[in-house]
Amino acid sequence: MFSYQPPDDLLADRTILVTGAGDGIGRVAARTFAAHGATVILLGRTIAKLEAVYDAIEEAGGKQPAIYPMNLEGVTEHDYLDLAKTLEKEFGSLEGLLHNAAQLRLLSRIDDYDAQTWFQVMQVNLNAPFMLTQACLPLLRKAGDASLLFTSDSVGRKAKAYWGAYAVSKFGLEGMMQVLADETRDSSAIRVNSINPGPTRTNLRAHAYPGEDPSTVKPPEVLMPLYLWLMGPDSIGTHGKALSFE
Repeated sequence: MFSYQPPDDLLADRTILVTGAGDGIGRVAARTFAAHGATVILLGRTIAKLEAVYDAIEEAGGKQPAIYPMNLEGVTEHDYLDLAKTLEKEFGSLEGLLHNAAQLRLLSRIDDYDAQTWFQVMQVNLNAPFMLTQACLPLLRKAGDASLLFTSDSVGRKAKAYWGAYAVSKFGLEGMMQVLADETRDSSAIRVNSINPGPTRTNLRAHAYPGEDPSTVKPPEVLMPLYLWLMGPDSIGTHGKALSFE
């Protein structure tokens, strides 16, 4: 298990954007980043869930977060550029971007996988991170140091039957991480990595394994020391790595 004792002000004066911030790992990560001093931008599709995270951060004494509702299924390149312009106006730079939002939809043989579902999963899990990253790269470059973190999965590193578009999209994220890491290695202070959180108690996990007892799976809170380390300055020099929680 990853052991790290972050200082309370680890992320002070840092602005971090979290996708899928209304639930699961994204919700816990947003609250944890805020508890360590970050200004967190909560991006997700369900406003009520984002508002609940917003309220929890404020009640805990964190810096005022921001809510940016966005349904990644239907977002266009123009929408991402508008988001980046808003962030630049409000915050000036971006010190962290956690790509956490993902869809599974269904498990199916490739023989039977319907094309519309394939395209929707790819749009959320792969195309959205590409367009959002591209729009935010100028803001990440403005930071003294910045962390760009992609959420991967074990089936995005060694595929399994029936995981279809989800597995392929995660393989694509790993490839995008490697490409970006190589492109930014000597040209910016951005560090780019991916993380496989392993089996974690989330709605996506429950959908994939409906017969599993959730109490046998670790909660997202257990992951947070690693996420904090990757988002904070102590991980400077860690770049282009496909990391796993162990």
